[in-house]
Amino acid sequence: MKDYPDNMTAEQARVFGEDVLNIVSQIPCGKVTTYGHIAALAGWPSHSRMVGRTLRYSPQAVDLPCHRVVNNVGRTAPGWSRQRQLLEAEGVTFKANGHVDMQRHLWAPDS
Repeated sequence: MKDYPDNMTAEQARVFGEDVLNIVSQIPCGKVTTYGHIAALAGWPSHSRMVGRTLRYSPQAVDLPCHRVVNNVGRTAPGWSRQRQLLEAEGVTFKANGHVDMQRHLWAPDS
């Protein structure tokens, strides 16, 4: 991964990537969480965009429920129309504005 303003080392980036994939693997069916929440759980709260990059470019992410990750207001990933279909198939509901109903479906594991 590329350098970030707070100088994450290559080893820290590797561990961060492993942590992101581990966290995403735990999101239960019918729940969602945010890129920012995952970054915070991984110990790098300012790295929500790096969470997205990790999910996009890690071959291991193919077998994970990445569709359960949305932005902080419940918006699905741009250009991935299937994400909403996958979430709805799990019972996730959407508000009139097209965003996930975060009050009903936000996953917040015990820290």
